[in-house]
Amino acid sequence: MESKNNARPPKGRKGKPVVLPAMSMSELAKLGGGKVAYIRVMTADEAKEMFPAVEGIPTGISLYALHAADGTPIALTDSRQSALGHAMGDELEIASVH
Repeated sequence: MESKNNARPPKGRKGKPVVLPAMSMSELAKLGGGKVAYIRVMTADEAKEMFPAVEGIPTGISLYALHAADGTPIALTDSRQSALGHAMGDELEIASVH
């Protein structure tokens, strides 16, 4: 006997179907088994907020923060090459974030 699934997708505004995420944010963060990271360019002010223990960050420069896939900050540097080097040293794969 065949089973028929008559469940319909939930409707959003204007009666259009709502697309539900395939995985939760925590599941997404665990992708790559802790071996995936990304590099984020940030201002000195953003860096001071994210890395309060770091003192003497000059204003007006771009900085590069290496983050784990779940957003945890790993390292802060003044060059993309240094951030990449740190990732390679920790055997992390860099994901492209747009």
